[in-house]
Amino acid sequence: MLSFEQALAELLAAARPVEEIRHVPLTAAAGRVLAAAQVSAVDVPPLDNSAMDGYALRAADVAAAGTCLPVSQRIPAGTVGTPLQPGTAARIFTGAPIPAGADAVVMQERCEHGEGGVVINHVPRPGENVRRAGEDIASGGVILAAGTRLQPQHVALAASAGLPELPVHRRVRVGLFFTGDELVQPGEPLPPGAIYNSNRYALRTLLEGLGCEVRDLGAVADTLAATRDALRRAAEDNDLIVTSGGVSVGEEDHVKPAVEAEGRLAMWKIAIKPGKPLAFGAVRKPAGGEAWFIGLPGNPVAAFVTALMFVRPFVLRLQGVADVAPRVVELRADGEWNRPDPARLEFLRARINAAGGVEFHGNQGSAVATSLCASDGLVINPPGQKIAAGDRVRFVFFAELLS
Repeated sequence: MLSFEQALAELLAAARPVEEIRHVPLTAAAGRVLAAAQVSAVDVPPLDNSAMDGYALRAADVAAAGTCLPVSQRIPAGTVGTPLQPGTAARIFTGAPIPAGADAVVMQERCEHGEGGVVINHVPRPGENVRRAGEDIASGGVILAAGTRLQPQHVALAASAGLPELPVHRRVRVGLFFTGDELVQPGEPLPPGAIYNSNRYALRTLLEGLGCEVRDLGAVADTLAATRDALRRAAEDNDLIVTSGGVSVGEEDHVKPAVEAEGRLAMWKIAIKPGKPLAFGAVRKPAGGEAWFIGLPGNPVAAFVTALMFVRPFVLRLQGVADVAPRVVELRADGEWNRPDPARLEFLRARINAAGGVEFHGNQGSAVATSLCASDGLVINPPGQKIAAGDRVRFVFFAELLS
């Protein structure tokens, strides 16, 4: 079996960003991946401007607190004042351009109305409360790097530079289906021996949250012919096929031989728990080329964890994201784990307590879906590693993996 690190490296080495580029308006850019670096054609701010409501003046004209200066003009935001005459002050508002000749702004709370002008109760220094032109964005500078997964703050930055649209990679198209004659849709009667198909909703919403176009083929019968047919249909116009169930070695597990018949299997069985029977390969497209394939286990926890740890980074790389590794932090264990798997890296569900320590969920079974809702993330535990209270453990938050 491949180690987790070997398997992930193999997946990511195979992934190439989709080549099609779309230009989208800023209102539709959040969640998309930038296809080319963006350069600002303007300085932001375009002129020196005031950081405060107050009075613009020459710092040299206020030698001592209590100096009274006549007010020569009023400059609201959006207007440009006239050059400031020596020995005078200009009433100015936040964001308004600094008039020529002024070199400081004294906030209004440090000023008061006096006979014949404004009394300055503070000795300013040159540059005080002045935002310099280009101090946020310099004209000609790169403001957004290619491969950035655009968040609202990135879109706002592009708007600040006056960019009306952004070039992004086309959304990754994912064909999704599930194997198992026992699967029933929520809302339908539940016959003896059947279970509701929770993986459909976990995986579909996860993929859509990553910005994919998901083509949901539903549940597929537990036969080799049905599985091969589903693979062919999913390969037609998708970049990636994701399945759940049927990747083990039972008599009703047909995904592995179906992929081998319709394409190629590059990887099968990973030294992780949960999620050992994970598969990776490709399926031939009818018109030529291949669609990538990732087969996940059927147990709900195993499917969810392997989707987070393998499908997520693979999809992000297909979208053009370079850095796909989630942030892993070291935290204190406030509990024990005395049953480590001797040969497999474990993803242990755990929550963060009020003291900032990690507490392990009491049932680490791969079918216990409630453990996912009761946990804040996963402890990544090396093979054979026991954990005692007070040990430092590596922890990744679900919030990090779902973003």
